[in-house]
Amino acid sequence: MPEFSPAHSFDLFVIGAGSGGVRAARMASAEGASVGIAENYRYGGTCVIRGCVPKKLMSYAAHYREDFEDAAGFGWQIEAARFDWPTLIANKNTEIQRLEDIYRRLLADAGVSLFDGRACLLDAHHVRVNDSIIEAKTVLIATGGAPVMPDIPGIEHAISSSEVFELETQPRQIVVYGGGYIAVEFAGIFNALGSKVTQVYRGEPVLRGFDNDVRETLTHELGKKGIRLKLNCTISRIDKREDGLDVCLSDGDVIDADCVLAATGRKPNTDDLGLHTASVELSDSGAVKVDAYSKTSCDNIYAVGDVTDRIALTPVALHEAMAFVDTVYRHRDNAMDHANVASAVFGQPPVCVVGLSEQDALDQGIDVDIYRSVFRPLKHTLSGRDEKSMMKLVVDRVSDRVLGIHMVGADAPEIVQGFAVALKAGLRKQQFDATVGIHPTAAEEFVTMRQTVNSKR
Repeated sequence: MPEFSPAHSFDLFVIGAGSGGVRAARMASAEGASVGIAENYRYGGTCVIRGCVPKKLMSYAAHYREDFEDAAGFGWQIEAARFDWPTLIANKNTEIQRLEDIYRRLLADAGVSLFDGRACLLDAHHVRVNDSIIEAKTVLIATGGAPVMPDIPGIEHAISSSEVFELETQPRQIVVYGGGYIAVEFAGIFNALGSKVTQVYRGEPVLRGFDNDVRETLTHELGKKGIRLKLNCTISRIDKREDGLDVCLSDGDVIDADCVLAATGRKPNTDDLGLHTASVELSDSGAVKVDAYSKTSCDNIYAVGDVTDRIALTPVALHEAMAFVDTVYRHRDNAMDHANVASAVFGQPPVCVVGLSEQDALDQGIDVDIYRSVFRPLKHTLSGRDEKSMMKLVVDRVSDRVLGIHMVGADAPEIVQGFAVALKAGLRKQQFDATVGIHPTAAEEFVTMRQTVNSKR
């Protein structure tokens, strides 16, 4: 075994300063542990720097277009509304920098030592960051994930969801490749901001893995908003011209574009971390394999967040980080419960779901009652907009327990977050029915649906 001369020694060393890593570092330090953390890009991770936060800001910007249009039906006359891409990007950058500064300050104020640079394991207890060797009793891997670019000719002319936030000019015509949540979100954003959008997806409808009613409703709404959907289709190659790109599709169509956004998947960031030196096992997808307590195959090394490829959501990484601190530094074993985690897609319109889809329940052999409501929101009776909302409950017929809650429509994430508590608590449909709705709201629909639309085994 090689001998090292560490320049620093810590109880805990965290590799990756995203949401999970920062939370674990701060909370472990609060418990009296000496903590160091390394980050090779920017503090805040995917969520803060090039994920949830900047995307939500851009989604807000996108919604203003319809707000201005809808205002006319309510008597407002808004003249010469004009969108300016550079202003949005500059203001977004200012906010992201502010948040990164907050993350750095929170860590420093908590007594955590910050190391700017790429970390690599030398063995189970030693890490190299730049020219420094660090000794650690416990190591936490929290390096997140990164986009995977599809293997097609000309893919070097496309961008990923990491670069999309840094575009200096707004694409005139953009092709979004993929049908997952990232593709859906950016197709909606660019379309609303005035770009001509074509979304290419190998399946039909979008959002594979979500409830079928959610998928079909959203796909229909995307088309109504002007997004050109090329379903059951793939990109065969991308050819660069002097003045743009030719995007060649599997059906023979060629699309003129000045930007291609590839959003076809992500992978855990485990390359070049030296994990093999500590015998840390990886899955076939390259994710760090962990047990219920986020411990890896090496007793003193743990991992949380997207790098473990469990549920790639920021709040999940935060919960996993707190469970890690409870287990290791508060001496009370805590395994995070990954069941019934709500997730949102900030599309145009947004989606939010929690619990089982109808098909999930049927696949598990559960007798289910399905309650579904499709309606035109009150706002659009005056705006004139042709947009429908869809709300759905999946209920266990035998126990009456609500197993799944699904919504497509305005404010879906804000509405479903509250109902997620009810589902997590195991409430029954009877208790939903006994709850008095708030009128007039869309949310009241979840407690006023009485008639099943179908019942299957």
